[in-house]
Amino acid sequence: MHFNAFDMLVPVHQTPGLWRHPESQIDRFDQLEYWTGLSQTLERAGFTSLFLADIPGIYDVYGGSHHAAARGGVQYPLLDLQVMVPALAAATEHLGFGITASVTYEQPYLLARRFATLDHLTKGRIAWNIVTSYQDSAARNLGLAGQIPHDERYDRADEFLEVMYKLFEHSVDDQAVVADRETGVFVDPERVRGIEHHGKWFSVPGEMLTHPGPQRTPLLFQAGSSARGQKFAVDHGEAIFVINAKPDKLADQVASTRAALAEAGRDPYSVKFSAMVTIIVGETEQEAQARLQGYRQYVDTEAALTLFGGWTGVDLSGLDEDAYVADVQTEANQSALAIFTKDPSKKWTVRDVAEFISIGGRGPTIVGDPVQVVDELVRYQEISGVDGFNVSAAVRPADFERFEHYITPELGRRGLLPERPQTPVTLRESLLGAGPRLAADHPAHRLVVG
Repeated sequence: MHFNAFDMLVPVHQTPGLWRHPESQIDRFDQLEYWTGLSQTLERAGFTSLFLADIPGIYDVYGGSHHAAARGGVQYPLLDLQVMVPALAAATEHLGFGITASVTYEQPYLLARRFATLDHLTKGRIAWNIVTSYQDSAARNLGLAGQIPHDERYDRADEFLEVMYKLFEHSVDDQAVVADRETGVFVDPERVRGIEHHGKWFSVPGEMLTHPGPQRTPLLFQAGSSARGQKFAVDHGEAIFVINAKPDKLADQVASTRAALAEAGRDPYSVKFSAMVTIIVGETEQEAQARLQGYRQYVDTEAALTLFGGWTGVDLSGLDEDAYVADVQTEANQSALAIFTKDPSKKWTVRDVAEFISIGGRGPTIVGDPVQVVDELVRYQEISGVDGFNVSAAVRPADFERFEHYITPELGRRGLLPERPQTPVTLRESLLGAGPRLAADHPAHRLVVG
């Protein structure tokens, strides 16, 4: 059972209002020591990686302005995660780092160099969470009149990945860096080639700007849950992040994705699925339940609806709390909206949405003593077919510290944590149990350059 910590360089990530809790230290989110300390906690707790979310804009849908996001610290202010990672890697030995970067607003030529650099500096402990982004505010501030339509974003993303693969995998040979003092040759020019990519959205004729890191291509995370997003995950992902509070519903998605992987000629079990979960644990069930009730005292309803608006592009401000959330179309995060509008078992009101999001975002919240929590993780895994969990903390970093204190020993007692090698390995090796490079059946290997 693999565990990734799901976090973000912000005051409020998934649980609005809990920054005010007396155990919260997240007001230190802009201090390096906070994040190095958290990374060391996660490494001791047996986590495989720290998975860092990111967005390129502010949540300004709720009420039609940035005011609610700013007031509630809802994913704002937001630091640049790529700047932080080398320092976190220097403070740890085994922990991987999954960082989010948007293919809609980055340029592949420069992003490839950045990821290769991070792969070198972390000794192969880097992953890329590939997103297409979903905010109108980001589009406007990055020079567009509005978002590129949802499915077109993924079409463009396919070409973006093609360019990245050509740069990562095909432009510079492993033996290109010779550093031969006698001949005066540092890089053999015959082992470097331009990729000559000329497509619909990108033209990149030249060579990769730096030499390959330990993994060449960083480990590829993907979280698309729409029909088009799932196809993108099948074509590219090595680890897929899924969210659903109901494991039986998630089982259908996992099974259909594995079937699609097999149909595409990829080993369906070489790809790992991680489900989001929030854990509130105590020494006893009573203590854990009391902690949950204490957390609820700090919930910020307006901030929760600000999160919903940011995810879905739907503004619920001004509506009666008992009004039903309409089944609307959106160019934003379609899977986030579908949880509330396409649920056959329930018609969601505005109040229901706010209460559900308030602790743990869109995923399940598990509450109990260590045995109960691990029992529920095992049950969820057996029903859904996932390989592990992306753990979100309600109170940060306290809930991660409590995981180390309570959950890690119980996981260890049951033999559920992966065995950690004495010599650090790449993140791809840690998570997939394979070699440091992309699997032979990955589509990246089918490309030709020149």
